[in-house]
Amino acid sequence: MPARICSAVAAAAMAALIAMPASAGDFRLTSPDMPDGRMPAAQVLSAAYGFGCDGGNRSPALTWEGAPAGTRSFVLTAHDPDAPTGIGWTHWVVANIPADAQGLDTGASGDATRLPAGAVETRTDFGVPGYGGACPPEGREHRYVFTLTALGIEALPVATPEAMPALIGFFANAHALGKAVLEVRYGR
Repeated sequence: MPARICSAVAAAAMAALIAMPASAGDFRLTSPDMPDGRMPAAQVLSAAYGFGCDGGNRSPALTWEGAPAGTRSFVLTAHDPDAPTGIGWTHWVVANIPADAQGLDTGASGDATRLPAGAVETRTDFGVPGYGGACPPEGREHRYVFTLTALGIEALPVATPEAMPALIGFFANAHALGKAVLEVRYGR
């Protein structure tokens, strides 16, 4: 791990030990694209990825409200904890979403003009930045957990398009004021 990252990790760990997370209260995350708790074909991975799915691979619209007092930015992640990898599969990471944002539009991923100013999509477990839709192996349904973390800092210092999901998660948790979670399901 480069020295710059090590120093930043140590600083974040110290901040996590000092800061006490505030109550999330009524912090809520919803999606008009997935109102019934199921992921529609528009948000499923496209055939171009070669995993056997044929969806639209469009990031879903998400809206939120009730962020904790003191929120200065957000991090959004979408994760499949049921992926047969032993550690799940991260489908989407958006960091440095400004505190005045109240949602993301359908298909915002991959189009910087449709993301809030300053927001950064980082790498996912597909190895590249941007949304990658659901495409579990045939069989049982998987859970897809969208988590919006409210942060007490304006921007994560490590949020670049090359940053890995675990690094973003580490820093997000170190500065978290609260989390809102939306869980949807998809199977084939």
